[in-house]
Amino acid sequence: MATFDPTTPNDPAAVAIAVAPNGGRRGKADHPALPLTPDELAAAAAGCLEAGACMIHIHVRDKHGGHLLDADAYRAATAAIRATVGDRLVIQITSESLGVYSPAEQMEVVRQARPEAVSIALRELLPDESHETGFAQFLEWLRSERIVPQIILYTPEEAALLAALTARGLIPFVHLPVLFVLGRYAAEQRATPSDLLAFLAPGIPRFAHWSVCAFGPREPACVTAGALFGGHVRVGFENNLWLPDGSLASDNAALVAASSAALRASGLTVADADRLRRMWSAW
Repeated sequence: MATFDPTTPNDPAAVAIAVAPNGGRRGKADHPALPLTPDELAAAAAGCLEAGACMIHIHVRDKHGGHLLDADAYRAATAAIRATVGDRLVIQITSESLGVYSPAEQMEVVRQARPEAVSIALRELLPDESHETGFAQFLEWLRSERIVPQIILYTPEEAALLAALTARGLIPFVHLPVLFVLGRYAAEQRATPSDLLAFLAPGIPRFAHWSVCAFGPREPACVTAGALFGGHVRVGFENNLWLPDGSLASDNAALVAASSAALRASGLTVADADRLRRMWSAW
């Protein structure tokens, strides 16, 4: 497994495209090509790799299709993806609770699954000051196990909180990858590129490796704007089902291909998995 050295900053010469192909809320009724099983995730991974993705962000489901945090399920999905694409994609699991799991349960499944990378919502694992010690210990465990954490930030205030925690010595990483989320799970929620400006405003902390994801049909415009400002991108059915022309995407690979084409048309280079690992100082 690749490993992570948190002392090396971002490679500004290439943009990493991550795909979030399913999330924890949508199902086949939302789109028949939304992958739920390990085999479906593996097939989606292969298509997205071909389209330009270098990382896949996965959720797993229970037998009824509901959101699940389970180490065995993550191992099965990871094995299926690895059997299909090898190491050509970074595999990132989610620790998202969806209101079902406690911070302790979220951290425990990561300890059991031992993934290459994991996304962590700051507001979920650190809902208040009483969780600071446990959160810091968990991050230290990730660092010692060479597991890449990506901190999900929904607001500039959360970015400021993460910077404050770092200043207090509670974050054992020098360069911690973050994901800026534009929009929310809500009816008619449509993020726009201008939503990114709040995260890039004067006085807001800067992060060496940051990515953008966006809810709604303007996802391609939002992530392209992020890349032009020096960030990386995440696209996929978790947040959006629509292509730039307003048509329904046939699958996740179509969304990846659209973003890859937009980035290349803007003069940017698209990173592969090895390059992303080098950004994170992996071997």
